[in-house]
Amino acid sequence: MSRTKLEVADIFRDHGPAWRQANAGHVSLEQLKVMSAIENCRTAELGGHVARCENAACGHTEISYNSCRNRHCPKCQGAEARQWLAEREAELLPVPYFHVVFSLPAQIADIAYQNKAAIYGILFKASAETMLTIAADPKHLGARIGILSVLHSWGSAVTHHPHAHMIVPGGGISLDGTRWVACRPTSFSPWRFSRVCFEGLCWKSLLPLIVPESCSSSASTWR
Repeated sequence: MSRTKLEVADIFRDHGPAWRQANAGHVSLEQLKVMSAIENCRTAELGGHVARCENAACGHTEISYNSCRNRHCPKCQGAEARQWLAEREAELLPVPYFHVVFSLPAQIADIAYQNKAAIYGILFKASAETMLTIAADPKHLGARIGILSVLHSWGSAVTHHPHAHMIVPGGGISLDGTRWVACRPTSFSPWRFSRVCFEGLCWKSLLPLIVPESCSSSASTWR
């Protein structure tokens, strides 16, 4: 069967060399290895095996090339992604859900080029604390909630734009653990308050990483 749809590997093969040259110095060795794996996945570059009909009159032959098995490869991880999605769907409650997105402030996002583990950790920690804090406030919901959060490191324009996508149930367990508290049907949290809270937590988490310990006393009064 002929393959007609465009794949990520096709884009990498056509535009990868120019992109790597334009972004030299901003792309890690691990990222380059991922691109190479996706480009070579299920091609002759990785070898393969041959299946041939034993009937001499038929002799039909099929060549199957090996997979790269890289966890970032869309061809290799398709089945795993579908299984993960099915498992998450099985966990859903019979309540409305909201899609919430938190984007890192531009100044912090730029640091993620060379400090991914630390900065992405701040993104997840600050966004989760923001939602939990707002949900626990009796003025907003007054409940404990669950969160499913997924990292995206680029935006729709395929440029560097670290942000977290959250799926949040429309309610939670009351703080005393006795009942379900449903949120308003049109909104989960005040947008302005959540943004201010999130950005404040981001800077608070980042400060110990960029200010020497000897300066901690003066740093506590920084604004």
